Order: sequence, then structure tokens, then C-alpha cells
Amino acid sequence: MITLSVIVPVRDGERFIADALSSLGRNARPDFEFIVVDDGSVDATGDIVEDFRADLPGLAVLRNPAPVGLADARNTGLSAASGRYVTFMDGDDWLAPGYLPQLVEAIDGLGCDFVRTDHVQVEGRKRVVGGAPAGRRGGGGGRPPAGGGPPGGGPPPPRGGGGGAAHDPRDAILPANVRTMVDYPYAWAGVYRRSLHDLLHFPGSLHTAEDRPWIWRLHREAATFAVVSLAGVFYRRMVSGSLTRVGDERQLHFFDAFELVFKDLEEEFLPKAVRNFCALLAHHLEIADRFTPQLRARFEERGAEMVRALPTGMVVDAVARMSVDREATLRALLPDLPPSPHVRLRREREDS
Repeated sequence: MITLSVIVPVRDGERFIADALSSLGRNARPDFEFIVVDDGSVDATGDIVEDFRADLPGLAVLRNPAPVGLADARNTGLSAASGRYVTFMDGDDWLAPGYLPQLVEAIDGLGCDFVRTDHVQVEGRKRVVGGAPAGRRGGGGGRPPAGGGPPGGGPPPPRGGGGGAAHDPRDAILPANVRTMVDYPYAWAGVYRRSLHDLLHFPGSLHTAEDRPWIWRLHREAATFAVVSLAGVFYRRMVSGSLTRVGDERQLHFFDAFELVFKDLEEEFLPKAVRNFCALLAHHLEIADRFTPQLRARFEERGAEMVRALPTGMVVDAVARMSVDREATLRALLPDLPPSPHVRLRREREDS
């Protein structure tokens, strides 16, 4: 019986896929399976993956003749998975030795639907622990040293795992004005019961921001979850070719993603979703130089249209809580947006 399925979508990942698979080898157990979904790669990714068949027990390789995108590639892996639990890893990241067994130990010990973890952000030689924004944790262990290198010179395995208690995922959505678990959408920073079925599937129509409606639905509809202090995923940031750095029409899927977030959303969570959307919209506008002039115009038009469809008071409150620069960015997009009460009060004092 398979305990854990690890799903690794990759497209044109010849630079890093060997590091990723080597790190899986240092996490392998007879009851683990590793499902690589080659999403239409045209470089040497496929050949490199094939080279690992003899060295990585439990390796299965699925290939898409043409790219279908990260969401559908993950869904392909989910459809092939047979483990009691499922986790994800991107093809340009790597894992600390022993991390996956600790992940299984954590969810086994807690007995919940899913467990979220911390991670280590990697940018060149820089290592920074990215913490899951949860005040209550269901047990856990130590973090691997932030200075750990890629496979071959990586950190020791993270310690600890289970214990503690599980919580209601809905309780981790609010409050609206602070960073919460729906602001931490990384699917690879956690482990999930495969019995969640459709809750684990990603919106296949999206080629970016697919994790936003995914994490919202998971927290709204799953029964129990926990956060543990494990940080065994090393996440490479600012990788060329990453969708976070690409400025083509796929970035418009950001709006489609949030339309799914807002669809049938309970009123109690609406202020949080509005704040979430406005903050991310401001971020995209701040880096809009990656867009062509035509795409930027379409992005701004779509953004203004979506914001105007939201409750004005919630938008004003969300914008007022942003940094001065981000508030200016959004107000330039929405010149008719009323000033916040805080701004009016400050102006009245200045005029008196």
C-alpha cells in the first residue's frame, strides 16, 4: 500500500530537475511514489528524468505531448496518485533529506485532512525561512538551517512532526486585515489526504494564480487542518521562465482566479477576499512594466472593472490599510474611489 504520492509537474526544467529528483531519492521509502508530469518539455527534461528510473524507486513518468499548464499537470498527477496522502513539488525546487517521512509523521499524528508547513526561500546564495501565517500550530519540529545548499550539500533532516491538535480551516481565513492562511497558497508547502478528492484539484482553465481559488476552497470546505514547524521545501525564487516573471496574456488569468474566489463566497469572508484581491492587484500593477502597452491597458481595464463590482466601503478600507505607494497605485487606477474616513479626518485636521 502506498502511503504518500509526490506529484512533480515540470516543463523545460533541464536546469534543475536533477536536483529535485536527487532530493526525492534522499526521501524515498518503499511506500512512497513519485509522479513526474512532463508538461510538453522540448529540452532535455525527459531524458534527465529517464536517467533516474533506476535510482529513484517508485518513480512514474507521465508526459503531455503539448503543455497544458501547471494546474492541469498537477491534476494529471492527482488522477494517477494512489497514496493515502498527496503532496506536491515544483521541478525547480528541492527537499531537505528526511523531510517527506516527517511530513507523513505529522499528518498521521494529527489525524487531520491536511497539514501546512513553512518553507525556505532561495534566491542565489540567500536563504530565508518563509513562515506559514498561523498563530496556532499542531506540533512540529526544528527548521533546517537556512544556509543549506542544493542536493549534495543540503541541510540535515528537519526534526519533530506530529502531536498537538487540529483546527477548523475556516478559522484560519480571518481576520481580514492581517496575513492568514489563505494568503499562503503554496500547494507544495503541505500534505493532504487524497480522500479530499475534488478539493485537491486545481481550476484547469487557469495558467496562473490557480492556487488562489484552490486554497480558498480548501479552507472553506475541508473539515480539519494544522500547521507544523517543518521547513524542508527549498523554493527557488526569481527563476527565469517562471510565470511570476512572465508578462504575457496568462497574467490575465489572475482575474479569472479571483472571480472563482468571489463566486458563492460567504459574506463573512468577503472583506478578506477584497483585501486579498486589492493587495495582489496593486502588486501586479507595480511590476506592470513586464507587460506590452496593449496588455497593460487590458490588465488595468479588467482590474478597474473588477474593483468597481466589489463593495465600495470594503475597497476603500482595504486601500487605506496599504502602504502609501500601493494606495497611490490603486487610486491612480480608480480616480473615482472615495477617500477613506482616515484620510478625510487627516485632511480636516490639516485644514483647521
